[in-house]
Amino acid sequence: MFQISTDDSIWLAVEPVDFRKGIDGLVSVCRQHLQKDPYGGHLFVFRNRSKTALKLLAFDGQGMWLCQKRLKEDKLRWWPQNGVSLYSLAAHELQILLCNGAPPSLQLIKMSEL
Repeated sequence: MFQISTDDSIWLAVEPVDFRKGIDGLVSVCRQHLQKDPYGGHLFVFRNRSKTALKLLAFDGQGMWLCQKRLKEDKLRWWPQNGVSLYSLAAHELQILLCNGAPPSLQLIKMSEL
């Protein structure tokens, strides 16, 4: 079973990725573009170009997990756009994002940047 704990480091890849990529393709994105070790205990969150789906990539010590969520009718309501390639999230913020919400602390940061 795959679980997300408060100790996990969670990284959002800000730029969209080609969702035809599987585990090997996303591992390559982590290494080459994000400069992170995908086998280092991190959880990575990716989105597609149309903001209608998310993919999560994580290594549990035995193997790699790839999870995908496609929104039924809506688009993602929140995603960072401040020119960085990676954005750090807490576990509770990821849960809010997976429910297509805007994490409260991050929503305040985004609104203050306007």
